[in-house]
Parts: sequence; C-alpha cells; structure tokens
Amino acid sequence: MNAAHLTAAKATDLDTPRGRFFYRMFEILPGAIAWSTLLLAFLVSWLFPALAAFFILGFVLYWFLRTVYFAFHLRAGYRRTREHEKANWLQRVKKIEGWEGIYHLVLVPTYREPLEILRETFAALRSSDYPKDKMMVVLGIEEREGEEGARKARALEREFGGDFLRFLISWHPAGLLGEIAGKGANETWAAKKAKAELIDPLGILLERVIVTSLDADTVVFPKYFSCLAHHYLTSLAPLRHSYQPVPLFINNIWTSSALSRLFAFATTFWFLMNQERPEKLSTFSSHSMAFKTLVEVGYRQVNYAVDDSRIFWQCFLRYEGDYSVQPLYYPVSMDANAAPTFFDTVRNIYRQQLRWAYGAADIPYFLYGFIKSKRIPLRKKIPL
Repeated sequence: MNAAHLTAAKATDLDTPRGRFFYRMFEILPGAIAWSTLLLAFLVSWLFPALAAFFILGFVLYWFLRTVYFAFHLRAGYRRTREHEKANWLQRVKKIEGWEGIYHLVLVPTYREPLEILRETFAALRSSDYPKDKMMVVLGIEEREGEEGARKARALEREFGGDFLRFLISWHPAGLLGEIAGKGANETWAAKKAKAELIDPLGILLERVIVTSLDADTVVFPKYFSCLAHHYLTSLAPLRHSYQPVPLFINNIWTSSALSRLFAFATTFWFLMNQERPEKLSTFSSHSMAFKTLVEVGYRQVNYAVDDSRIFWQCFLRYEGDYSVQPLYYPVSMDANAAPTFFDTVRNIYRQQLRWAYGAADIPYFLYGFIKSKRIPLRKKIPL
C-alpha cells in the first residue's frame, strides 16, 4: 500500500495528479454539503412548500427519536462512569500477572499556559495512586515562548522533578521544516525525546509503555492510570486501541458564567453518551495509547494543526481498520471557557467550537484512505 496518503495534510501533499484530484474533492465535500443544504432548504420551501413541510415534520420526528436514543445512552454512560470512579483499580491491576512491567509516559505539551494551571496538572499526576516509580513525565516547552517558558520549566522541575521515575523537559524548536506550530508538533518532539533519553536507556520494551497525551489544563482523577493500566492489560489487543476518558470541563466551573457552564456540560454530556457508542468514538483532547503503536505509525503528524482525532485516523488507516477507541468510563477534568466579560466569553466559546470544527479536515483524510485501502471492511467504514 502506498503510504504517501498516511502523512498527507492536504491535497497538494500527494504525489499523483489523480490522488490530488480526489483528495481535493473530499476536501470540498463538507462545505459543499453544508451550503447545499442551506440553499436547497430555501429553494424547496419556495418552489415546493408541501414537500418542504413534510420534510420538516420528518426531520423533527427524527431528532425527537434521536434525542430519546441519546438520553438512554447518556444515562447508561453516567451510571458506568460512577461505577468506575468507585472501583479500586489499583487492587484489580495488582491481581494481573506482570503488571509491574507496565510504565506510564505522560506528555504535557504547553505554550503560554499560566504556571498556576500547569501546577494543578502536575499536582494531579503526583496524587495519582499508580506507583510513581513507574511513571515518566515529559513537559514539552516551545522555544518560541522564550524566558517565560524557561521560568515555568524551572519552577515545575524544582517542585515535581523528584516525584516520578523520570522527569524530562523537552524544548521544541521553532520553524522546523515541514512543521505547523501546534500541540501535535510539540508532542511529537517530546515523544521522540522520551524514547531517546528515557525509554531506550532504561531498556523498557515499547509495548510495556502506555503514553498519555494531556492538554496543559488537564487534571487527571486519582485512579486514572490504574484504570488505564487495567484496561490495557485485560485487552485482547492492547496495541490496537486508543483509550479515551470522559472529559469534564469543571476545573473553574464555579467562576465561569452561566453560558460557559451550559456549553461545558453539553460537551461533557456528548462525550459521556459516546462512551456507550465505541464504534463512533475517535480520540479527543486527553487520551492514551500504546507507545509502540505511536512509534509504528510515525508519531503524530507535524504538518497538521488538528491533532486530537488525527492520530486515531493515522492508526485506523495504518492498520487497515484493525484499530478502535476503547472507552474508559473514567473522567479527567479541564477548564471551561471563562473571561472577564460576557462578550469575551462568547468570543472564547466561538473560537473553541471553531477549533473543534477543524476536525472536519479529517474527512478527506479518511475518505481518501478508505479508497486506498481495500482491506478495511465496509462494516467498519459505515459506522464511522
């Protein structure tokens, strides 16, 4: 299989005119569908009002039934999440032979996050119930942040450097050829540094390392790494899964506006519900996977800005459909959007939703990948 499309970020990255044409058509598709829907709604209402009325009735009925369907999944997801929060995961892990050989590598890429936010993230890592002598933490600093980044790195290393098996600070250079500045490029640099300076010197097998990608404001709950290790060790194919927690946007919920809380809870409800639909899941924000798998797929793409879900599609296409997301039903928490004024809050929420909407750029990537890979079963393509 030609692997050029596996590292493509846009149509011009492909090496054949035919490939560029089809990829470009898939790039146009989401926008074309959106605009066509709006235009057709207007035209059909004008030219065929009766038909439009029946369509609207059917549309409303469809979404009513979907809402009921979602409500059942939300309730089931919430119930299982509460059960997983109460479980003693470390005790369960210790009953599994060979658990002592499992290590956690935690990557925390950051750019301009306040020291107070980062301190909360690292304090939560230190409070984890998983043995700290089996945890390696990498703080990924952008060199373009300058002295402020160095100041934060020194403060965090001084406060948390002795709490884990290894604590590494990686400095991601600015302006590397072929890179787009962002979390993905920073994290790939940090992961490569971790392999070269931590994992390989310690002689740890790559398949015994679970790598967790954390947004800089992510606070892991105390049992997260034990829960993750248990799912990894009990999986029939641990190298063919990403492991997705439930994101709760509650770190600053009591200082956020009502509008911000509304969007925060709505987002949490969506991801909690989707834990019950693993066939629909792709990776989002903070998540985990086998480090060996990350290395095999060539790490995260550095030429692509939307890094949350792309790593899932890299794996899905690289292993020709033999890859999925396993829900953990266990929470991690992040910040809700907060700003001094109402209009600043609205602006921040809009920008966040816009960034998440960039994930539509994955559509041409996986559709073109489906064409290139004939071995992916249709039953795996359709649910996605």
